[in-house]
Amino acid sequence: MRHSGDNGAVPKRPRRRGRRLLVVLAVGALLAGCGLVAGGYYFDSVPTPTDLKLPESTTVLYADGRTPMAKLGAQNRTIVPYEAMNDSAKQAIVAAEDRTFWTNRGIDVKGVLRAAWANVSGGQRQGASTLTQQYARVAADLRGVTYSRKLREAVIAWKLDDKYSKEEILGFYLNTVPFGRGAYGIEAAAQTFFGKTVRRDAPAAQQLTPAEAMVLCAMVKQPEADPADPQGSPGYDPRRNALAKQNSIDRWNYIRDGMVKLGYLTPQQAADLAYPDTVRPIDRDAGRSDLDRPTGLVVNHVLAELRETEPFRGKPDEVIRDGGYRIVTTIDKRVQDAAEAAADIRRDTAPAAVRGQPKNWQAALVAVEPGTGRVLGYYGGDRGSGADYAGWYTDEQGQARGFGQHPPGSSFKVYDLAAAVRDGMSVKQRFDSPDTKEFPGSGRTRGSAAGPIRNAEHASCQPDCALWEATVASLNVTYFELTEKLGTAKVIETARQAGVGSMWETVRGNPRPQRVDLRDDPADELAEHFSTEVGIGQYGITVQDHANGMATFAAGGKRADAHFVRSVTKGDDKVWTEQLRQTDLGLDAEAVNQLDWTLRRVRAARLDNGWDSAGKTGTWQAGQSTTKNVHTWMVGWTGALASAVWLGTTDGKPLRTTGGSYEVYGSTGAAPIWRQFMTRATAAMKLDPDKYRFREPAFPGDAPEPSPSAPVPSSSTPSPSASPTGSPTASPAPSSASPSPSRRPGPRPTLSPSLTTPPGGAADEDPGTALKLCAPFGNCGIEPTSGMHSSTADNVRPDQGLLKIMAS
Repeated sequence: MRHSGDNGAVPKRPRRRGRRLLVVLAVGALLAGCGLVAGGYYFDSVPTPTDLKLPESTTVLYADGRTPMAKLGAQNRTIVPYEAMNDSAKQAIVAAEDRTFWTNRGIDVKGVLRAAWANVSGGQRQGASTLTQQYARVAADLRGVTYSRKLREAVIAWKLDDKYSKEEILGFYLNTVPFGRGAYGIEAAAQTFFGKTVRRDAPAAQQLTPAEAMVLCAMVKQPEADPADPQGSPGYDPRRNALAKQNSIDRWNYIRDGMVKLGYLTPQQAADLAYPDTVRPIDRDAGRSDLDRPTGLVVNHVLAELRETEPFRGKPDEVIRDGGYRIVTTIDKRVQDAAEAAADIRRDTAPAAVRGQPKNWQAALVAVEPGTGRVLGYYGGDRGSGADYAGWYTDEQGQARGFGQHPPGSSFKVYDLAAAVRDGMSVKQRFDSPDTKEFPGSGRTRGSAAGPIRNAEHASCQPDCALWEATVASLNVTYFELTEKLGTAKVIETARQAGVGSMWETVRGNPRPQRVDLRDDPADELAEHFSTEVGIGQYGITVQDHANGMATFAAGGKRADAHFVRSVTKGDDKVWTEQLRQTDLGLDAEAVNQLDWTLRRVRAARLDNGWDSAGKTGTWQAGQSTTKNVHTWMVGWTGALASAVWLGTTDGKPLRTTGGSYEVYGSTGAAPIWRQFMTRATAAMKLDPDKYRFREPAFPGDAPEPSPSAPVPSSSTPSPSASPTGSPTASPAPSSASPSPSRRPGPRPTLSPSLTTPPGGAADEDPGTALKLCAPFGNCGIEPTSGMHSSTADNVRPDQGLLKIMAS
């Protein structure tokens, strides 16, 4: 870059002695007006760039480390080293603001003397400053044209000019000053106004041109409109109004003339330049920095997670937001797009079954990578500033935020089944499974207030059903008995080890369920908070935890904590990296195979894309109704991807279609979202399904063959003759001795670096009673409703009722 003249040489600085004398005289005059004490203080305490911590935007990226998700920070600033900048802005800013920059001593001596004389004589205040003084004012956050400010400017500028080279000072300036629209520094301005960069190593077409740089440098004179008179004094942003555009053009011409005088342009080059009309329109939402998109909820989880890491523990969020970090998340853009397309039921990309439904319908979806715990996709709502229906997080004050806990209904039975096969129980073991059954040990008798347990719907294997048949038919009697046999503590322990970190208990006399942290206390102590009904999905959990649990089963029983952050860097420094750890749930290969074999028989879990898949539906009813549901679920996995989907309402009212039907179940509500997501996400990830095949179980002990009345469904789509809930009928299970060729045995891969049982419902799900949907961490305006309880009062314990969901 040539600083002056045609030969590109930097003029020698004038002799310091004479200049210093003038500066001392000027400063002395100002000191006389402002007070020697104040002057001495400023001499001793002025900040220099080495003391200055410039706020710099932190960028949040998708897992590829390249695609931006959001920008954080009070100021939109991206610092670019001086030597990495092209010449366009360096030259334009000198021509615009300080044409003697390369030769002056950092202080406009005449201006300081004029200010001093005005101070003494009472004349008009003076405001002219060099680039160095302007930087000093911004760096020290000095406001207003006052004599003390001019003194501080002069002193700081003097010290700067003594200590730093002109190139360093110009770099400080260009990375610091405001350009308008919230952009601080030339790089942020180039991106904001032109979608370009000042980096000289970028492709030429992407670099800021001299003409564009002149437009930006014109704005420094007045970056924003005068709030007292925005129309009459709009500044120099050409997109603000006609007067602002004319101001910009006039100053652009002034800068162009200065470029010629300084030798940066020849007269012919200047004549050939045209004022660029490519300034981007003003984006009224630019300040939100993509935080109000669905991925804004991901950012909330990212910040909560980082607050628990060593580099950021105990520090305010500003350290992260304004620290200039690059945060690479675990979110895979391809998976996230598929999640939003399926779960945002307001979009025309959502499945037809849920698209265009009433405004109080809401879905949430979380996808986790088996074996690593990386959250690959997260949809908790359509706005980052809104409710999070998929999980909860802590804010900067340590307060829990989110709406993410919902009673899981029969989808929770996956943990019961896992506990059973882990104990060596065969899924062919038979259970007495009548439509209704008493359980005195759990207080569920005809003489009790809660009454006996009742199945949702009759299944053809009854009254003698194998565990796998009862699973597909979602028989509550069978699973209540299974929970009694295993023990509540063992079911909770299995869910905890799989990934369920919190569960919400009901407390007598408390209008809101309370969050119980499952992570630390012994299972026997935790079991004191819950009853046998835990095995049929009575107590609320989050979509995120449920997805983590499914990922554990997809990884063959290897649990990794769900997390959102892969790495944090600043420049070339690694600040933090994810810690991948696995814990073993204790499922041997046979147990895993039996789990897969059983849950792949759930009709709603079948995919039409060639992938082996397993899953479970769940439904929770509203109050006494046997037909109105509030919460529907679908959870499941392939060997490469696990996910959980919840579909419910935002106001606690039953799910009612636009056509007036209340027949919304896990198989017809959440399951279509889950299948679309799993199909599109696995396709987008471009993985080979043959590398993730399930293995056939051996069924040790060769329990009696299942009833010949439960066929394996051949389609993932409910047939027209199925029940309204999409319930399948049963037929003989395939023999373990003759596995299908497409299900050949092979290694199980993992990816590395209301509160009651319903009286009836779908055969492969449990449309149980529902809690009103409310914020787990705050009052959402729904008071306890005594009329909302069991659909038949059969299973309600005397100490239970409809409670507002609330965290501890």
